[in-house]
Amino acid sequence: MNPGTSVRDSPRTGKARAATWARGLAGVAGFLLLLQAASWLKIISPSLLPPVFTVLARAAGLPGNGQFLGDLAATVQAWAVGLAVTIAVAVPAGLVLGSVPLVRSATRALIEFLRPIPSVSLIPLAALLLGAGLRLTVTLIVYAAVWPVLFNTIYGLDDVDPAAKDTLRAFGFGRLDVLRRVSLPSAAPFIATGIRLASSVALILDIGTGILTGRIDGPGIGAFIADANTGANGTPIVLAATVWAGILGISLNALLVWAERRALRWHHAYSVEAR
Repeated sequence: MNPGTSVRDSPRTGKARAATWARGLAGVAGFLLLLQAASWLKIISPSLLPPVFTVLARAAGLPGNGQFLGDLAATVQAWAVGLAVTIAVAVPAGLVLGSVPLVRSATRALIEFLRPIPSVSLIPLAALLLGAGLRLTVTLIVYAAVWPVLFNTIYGLDDVDPAAKDTLRAFGFGRLDVLRRVSLPSAAPFIATGIRLASSVALILDIGTGILTGRIDGPGIGAFIADANTGANGTPIVLAATVWAGILGISLNALLVWAERRALRWHHAYSVEAR
């Protein structure tokens, strides 16, 4: 690569990214056409699955619905707060567990016991203790989303080159200096991957909780879907809101990928040079 050309400006990187988006869009278009053909051929009853063009038309009209926009904003707010709390809890905890073997072995049984418990099963207990609203949603998000960040942080520390750490220790650097100068930068790509995984989990929990609890838990896309599902001929609106949930997920993931590329330019530069 030309030293004057950044990874972001590399023609090879730009072409690869454009090809990836083109293949993704082609896959989505093909899937939608298959669904539309199934509706035309009466393979799937329109009462069960409305025609794709009907759903897309409803989805295109939802931005003009004030209630939907408020629910969309509430979903983004809960996602942002939940993900921020998750990062603030999981990254330091992962650094401790990945750096101190005694703490890691002492907490392993507890972590493996808590990790498989689905967050939705905790809704009644959490609602009783915390009440409905943003606090309930954020608590459930954090409980479900903390695991990808926690374990990716631990795995990232496990992947650090021991020779690099030994070299710093040989020059008299302490444990915190080794963690800050070697371990954390090396684990940063793993942590970033964990955060993107946690983002999807947070969005799923936010919308899923709203679908199960409705307006009791406050506004959100999930509550909008729950309301539409109780109305007459609500299936097209439910699917239209689901389309927007997918668009939101793609947009938030793209935002995190952009932030990761900005924060870890050195890592992506190395990855491109290694190809």
